[in-house]
Amino acid sequence: MTPASTQSRPGAAQWVPPGADLEGLRRAAPDCRGCELWEPATQVVFSAGAPDARLVLVGEQPGDQEDRRGVPFVGPAGRLLQKAVAEAGIDLATTYVTNAVKHFRFTQEAPGKRRIHASPDVAHVTACRPWLAAELVQVDPEVVVCLGATAAKALLPKDFRVTKHRGQLFTLPTSLGEKRFLGTIHPSAVLRTPEAERDAAYAALVADLRTAATALG
Repeated sequence: MTPASTQSRPGAAQWVPPGADLEGLRRAAPDCRGCELWEPATQVVFSAGAPDARLVLVGEQPGDQEDRRGVPFVGPAGRLLQKAVAEAGIDLATTYVTNAVKHFRFTQEAPGKRRIHASPDVAHVTACRPWLAAELVQVDPEVVVCLGATAAKALLPKDFRVTKHRGQLFTLPTSLGEKRFLGTIHPSAVLRTPEAERDAAYAALVADLRTAATALG
């Protein structure tokens, strides 16, 4: 069974309460019908972390464990990310984590069978962007780190490529003035790397996060 992909995608804007703080956004998010992903998912997975964080980490979408628990980055990739952030010298208490898409997209052969991650389409990222924009306005971070290509598509210039531009700081205009952005790989990419190369992939992720830490001063 595959979640329907041809249903209406009106976008999330009409469900995002104007001027709401983070708790108001979190309370409103479960009602969102901005794309079809809400229906097969267990629940919306909004965000976690400090509401006044200096650093925001943006991932792709919730995974299976996140979908079941309602909290982002609690599975294997999340644990690896926490380790990498700490190793990069960033205080986890000063970070905020969220995803470009708030519902888990997956394929499933039959009820009760394992749910297989399916990357969100650009249309899903576009539909969900009003939530991400509202979050960033409320948190007002100094640096935003995009973890993987999907997060980069949501926030970075169209010509950004993780393989080419990872670890580079970009100063971009936002509604709150200029902010600094950095793109790197998603921690799940480290876990998918062949074992012989995994330590190097992890070290590169930590190095990118250290660049973000340096930008914080």
